[in-house]
Amino acid sequence: MIRRIILGATAVCLPGVALAKPPAASGVCATYPSAPACMGQQPACTLCHSAPPQRNVFGASLEPHLAPGAPRPLSDGDFAMALPAALRAVEWEDADGDGVPNMEELLRGTWPADAASAPKAPRDCVAGQNPAYDVCRYDLRFAYRRVLLDFCGRSPTYAELQAFTTRSEDSQRELLDAELDRCTESEFWRGKNGQLWKLAHPKIRPVGSIKSGEDAGPIPLADYYDDYALYAYAQLDDHDAREVMTARFHVRRQTDPTRYTATPTLPSQFVEEAHRAGNLTSRWSLVSFVMFTALPRNAASQSYRAYLGLDIAMQQGLYSVPGEPRDYDAKGVQAPACAACHATLDPLSYPFRNYNGISGLSSTARYVPGRIERYFAAEAPTITQIPESGFLLGQPVRDLQEWAQVGANSDAFAISAVTDYWKLLVGHAPTAEEQPEFVALWQRFKGVHAYSVQRMLHELIRTEAYGAP
Repeated sequence: MIRRIILGATAVCLPGVALAKPPAASGVCATYPSAPACMGQQPACTLCHSAPPQRNVFGASLEPHLAPGAPRPLSDGDFAMALPAALRAVEWEDADGDGVPNMEELLRGTWPADAASAPKAPRDCVAGQNPAYDVCRYDLRFAYRRVLLDFCGRSPTYAELQAFTTRSEDSQRELLDAELDRCTESEFWRGKNGQLWKLAHPKIRPVGSIKSGEDAGPIPLADYYDDYALYAYAQLDDHDAREVMTARFHVRRQTDPTRYTATPTLPSQFVEEAHRAGNLTSRWSLVSFVMFTALPRNAASQSYRAYLGLDIAMQQGLYSVPGEPRDYDAKGVQAPACAACHATLDPLSYPFRNYNGISGLSSTARYVPGRIERYFAAEAPTITQIPESGFLLGQPVRDLQEWAQVGANSDAFAISAVTDYWKLLVGHAPTAEEQPEFVALWQRFKGVHAYSVQRMLHELIRTEAYGAP
């Protein structure tokens, strides 16, 4: 079943004769380095393809300009050399017919193949149109209402609003900060099934039927409340948000009120400290994402998606490694329909090779040196040659601890973390018009805020995207 899921998710990447090319993303960013899709990341294959090898309207407009007359398929090198000229050739065309030239869409962060995705004109507003709020700019009263709703889960009372309006502007800003700090102490924000837990749902992917511990299901295999505890701990109290990937410790949750405390061990967790990598190596992650597989592609792709925001099934984050995929486990991933995605996915998965899921009762959810040799040696002729070193974001890594460190220090991690809160609090992913504020926010999250979510939130509530009605 796992094999079907993984191959089904990744085999869409690229085949037949009209291959989607791994150098395409870097070629686009070399041509348009200021494009929002290139700010700390790279465009997905869907910029030019609907479901490769099928090109979308933008990809189809490029094709005649890609080394015309050269034999097909183009080599990666020939493609990379031809792409910038092809992009320049269609800059002033309007592939999707939305009235906006391709180049303007790329530079403003919309998609030149999607007529529904187009830059918006500046808001046409006049001061005084709305008697309650200043709809033309950041409105402190509007931001105050949002802060109480988003962080405390309630609207301000009439008396609170009246008291707020009597304050000076500086005093209003001070109160916004104070209310944010007060509300992030609340059960609504940090408690079980609170706002932080909701952010963690797609990362942890809970399944109640196999939960152990509190609220156990009928087949108690692992307690994912430990994962929620570590995630919440990393988000709170000026802790380093990267610890969700890098922590060598565990976190204990206390209730009434909810508090999270770091602890060196938990009876529900089995991986020894030297081999831990935050929630990537929790008992829940190993049981539910590694399960019975030799090469844990599902665990790698889930970690890539959950903490770096890159979904290989959506053709995102492809950094092909030369000579890959090697297909050590004989799953057929060298087939044209799979190879382009697996050239990223398989090296991404190698550092997980010794983390056991369910195979062997005494070894469940543990780091097992020689795991492949012990449990899977008969599955394929070269399966024991799977290395523990691999690649992440095009960078070689020795093991999963280095995988986690490289990932946690990457732009992708900062973008993904800040995007989570932007979507929760602003209500949608950053739009093209919001990109300048968003890019500044994730860059400061890495630098000025030192990966403190609390500090980042104080700046997020100051953005026009959050505080303008």
